[in-house]
Amino acid sequence: MTTRIFHFSGKVVRGQGRGRDLGFPTANISVSQDMVEKLPQGVFAVRVEDIPNRPIRGLANIGIKPTFGGEPLTVELHLLDFEGDLYGRNLNIVLLDKLREERAFSDPVDLVAQIRKDIHQARVLFENKGRNAQQLTTEVEGVDND
Repeated sequence: MTTRIFHFSGKVVRGQGRGRDLGFPTANISVSQDMVEKLPQGVFAVRVEDIPNRPIRGLANIGIKPTFGGEPLTVELHLLDFEGDLYGRNLNIVLLDKLREERAFSDPVDLVAQIRKDIHQARVLFENKGRNAQQLTTEVEGVDND
């Protein structure tokens, strides 16, 4: 069975700072309107490329942020074990595994608890695959967004 891995790119732009305020800083990704219509929605384990020195593992939320009243579709990345300034950089994001659907939470405390679970689930997934980021990079070469 062949698995298609979805990947796309976008520029890191300033957001509203909610992720940082919740304790999980995010990189907000600007993508073209054409790409927005193609993106699957939900929370994903991802690999982010084009960061100096190495690909980085993380999570992406692609959706409308229903806990905060719903907004136009956005792409936010939380990178695991990374600190640095990415504003203005173009990043290539590879969606590896869908963790769950996006959903509304009754309050930010419940959202924070779920984000912690998502991060744990992503770490376990990366660990169980027994692969390093370089091996994963090789596997997606030449894959299209179609």
